[in-house]
Amino acid sequence: MDDNYQQPSQEAAIRLFSRNISGPVVMLNLLRFRKVADYTVNPELSPDQPITGRAAFQRYVDHSLPHLHQSGGELLFMGQGSHYFIGPPNEQWDLVMLGRQGALASFMAFASHTGYVAGPGHRTAAVVDSRLLPVVEMPRQT
Repeated sequence: MDDNYQQPSQEAAIRLFSRNISGPVVMLNLLRFRKVADYTVNPELSPDQPITGRAAFQRYVDHSLPHLHQSGGELLFMGQGSHYFIGPPNEQWDLVMLGRQGALASFMAFASHTGYVAGPGHRTAAVVDSRLLPVVEMPRQT
């Protein structure tokens, strides 16, 4: 069994849409990078010289942000990760990101936009493992 995750499964997509999220959604991203980016899947994006996974991911972010903003989304937070304070001691994440969309439909419009679709090859080259957790704000208790 492969414990590295880079793309959503069809089952995960079905579960997400069955939640019937009607408002904003925040995507919690945990990312672990390759030491050297691997452009085997998308050689047309490969730089002239090898680059780090982190550098390849920055290329993905630079490409993606205009499309994210155009779809009404925003990058709320991006920070350096490390080992858990509470959690599995052998698991660590290089980068933590929070992205927000006004609605799940806006997120899907962003992810399927033709301009955006040209850039995820940098993410594929950069990331060896990831987690993406859709989070919905709970109603405030009074």
